[in-house]
Amino acid sequence: MNSSKVVLGILGGVAAGALLGVLFAPEKGSKTRRKIVNKSSDFVDDVKDKFEDLYEDVTNKYENLLRDAKGLVSKSEMK
Repeated sequence: MNSSKVVLGILGGVAAGALLGVLFAPEKGSKTRRKIVNKSSDFVDDVKDKFEDLYEDVTNKYENLLRDAKGLVSKSEMK
């Protein structure tokens, strides 16, 4: 299974659990809405961080693959 899908699934589960916990909390509606906004903002920040990490990882792997391919081509041209 793809690790990025697992991470996104876990983050989604955590967000859903946090949202349900806030919704069923015995507080005023305005406080609950503020908590939902704060939690969703935190969740969006976490997803952005994970996406940036994933993008950086994919970019690094692509650059390494490209460098290795160029090295192979130059070695084959030397022969």
